[in-house]
Amino acid sequence: MSGGKLRQILLLTDGCSNQGEDPASIAAFAYEKGVTVNVIGILNEGGAEHSHGLREVEEIAKSGGGVSQIVYASQLSQTVQMVTRQAMTQTLHGVVHNELRHILGEEQEMEDLPPDKRGEVMEVVDELGETVHLEVLILVDTSASMKPKLPMVQEALTDLSISLRSRSGNNHFSLFLFPGKRKDAEKAADWTTDMDKVTSTFSRLTTGGVTPTGPALKLALRHFDKRLGKRSLREHAKDFPLEEPGV
Repeated sequence: MSGGKLRQILLLTDGCSNQGEDPASIAAFAYEKGVTVNVIGILNEGGAEHSHGLREVEEIAKSGGGVSQIVYASQLSQTVQMVTRQAMTQTLHGVVHNELRHILGEEQEMEDLPPDKRGEVMEVVDELGETVHLEVLILVDTSASMKPKLPMVQEALTDLSISLRSRSGNNHFSLFLFPGKRKDAEKAADWTTDMDKVTSTFSRLTTGGVTPTGPALKLALRHFDKRLGKRSLREHAKDFPLEEPGV
C-alpha cells in the first residue's frame, strides 16, 4: 500500500508455467515493491487436477503476499470478487497491524488489545476497504486450453466491476494477456475506470502458445512502474532483469 492506494495483480490461469523465470520469485519481488499478487487457478469441469499447477498457484500467491483460490470455471465470477476483496482486507490488516506495532511497541500484537479496541481496529479496516483507491492489473492466461474459459473470465470481470461500484474509493483496471503474439505478454487495455474497455477486448482474443507466467508477471510489474513514475525497477535488474517489453 502506497499513497492511499492498494495495488494488485490478479492472475487467472489454468496451467503450469513452462517458459522463463520462476513466477513465485517474480511475485515475491512484486510484493516487495508494494504490489500484491493474487492467483485464481481455473480447473476444467470434470477434468483431472494437475498437482504441479495447483502447487504453483499457491506458491505464487504466497510469495506475492496475496490470496489463491482453485475453482471450476462455472464458479469464477463469485471467486474473482471474493479474492479481490479478501486481498484488500488482508493488505489493510497488515498495514494497520504494522502501524499498531509502531505505536504499541514491537512486542505488542493486535490480539493483545482489549476486545473493544480490536473492534475499533476492525472498523477502521472496513472503512479503509471502502475508501482506499484500488488498482488491479488483470493478467489472463490465453494459452490454448483457456479458450473455452475466456467467456466466463469476461463475465467474471464485468461482475467484479459491478461489485466494486459501491465503494467510494476509485477503481482502476488494466488488462494484460499472455502469451502475447510477439512477446511473453501484451497489454490489451491500459488503466481505466471503465471495465467495458477491458472486457470488450475478449471478443478479439486468440489463444495458443506456451505459458510464460514469470515473464508475464515481470511485464505487469513494469506497467505499474510506469504508472507510478517513481524510481525505475531497472535499478533491481541485477537480481531480476526487466527487459524492455515494448508494450
